[in-house]
Amino acid sequence: MRLLLIEDDSKIAEFVSRGLQQAGFTVDQSPDGTSGLEMARKGDYGVLIVDLMLPGLDGLSVIEKLRSSGVQTPVLVLSAKRSVDDRVKGLQMGCDDYLTKPFAFPELLARVNALLRRSFDEPPRLQIADLVVDRVRRRVERAGTEIDLPPREFSVLEYLLRNAGRVVSKVELLEHVWNYKFDPQTNVVDVLVCRLRNKVDRGFQPALIQTIRGVGYVVQNP
Repeated sequence: MRLLLIEDDSKIAEFVSRGLQQAGFTVDQSPDGTSGLEMARKGDYGVLIVDLMLPGLDGLSVIEKLRSSGVQTPVLVLSAKRSVDDRVKGLQMGCDDYLTKPFAFPELLARVNALLRRSFDEPPRLQIADLVVDRVRRRVERAGTEIDLPPREFSVLEYLLRNAGRVVSKVELLEHVWNYKFDPQTNVVDVLVCRLRNKVDRGFQPALIQTIRGVGYVVQNP
């Protein structure tokens, strides 16, 4: 799941981004409202996390422009403005939740997950054969046996199941899960998929994660 963080304070941005990545999310960042608006319009994000006091274009203007152009991605506002009037104004302008600074990261994470639960266009549970991925609780089961996956492996499996039946290239996985451009020399995707296979396919029948040599990977019903 990709999130967009629009925050000009580099320390807060690093703190939030690192915590969200450890929780299994892919995080894009923008330090100003103008570039953040363009990224939000063009990107496929589950939640936008938007500071209000931004250079270039303030957070409320970003939200207003997004809503007026039809972008309905859930927005969590981060702001040092704590008054009731400020919170009400943010909600009236189109944000879905409002968190005041300073904040505890577990609360921010809980609010992000709550917004995701309310906004899923896709089902919260994905299933292929006897493999079940619960996207809300972030749990994986196969044939009734729970499989413990670290965040990055969970994100790869979730992305493969979201695109079940379609071959997903290494480039696509790098961009959506690792959030960086393709290096033809890297084997990071191959290594992770190998570990994922050992957990998801080993000891179960049939094998669900297939390699399409020279192209990528696909998960599909046998």
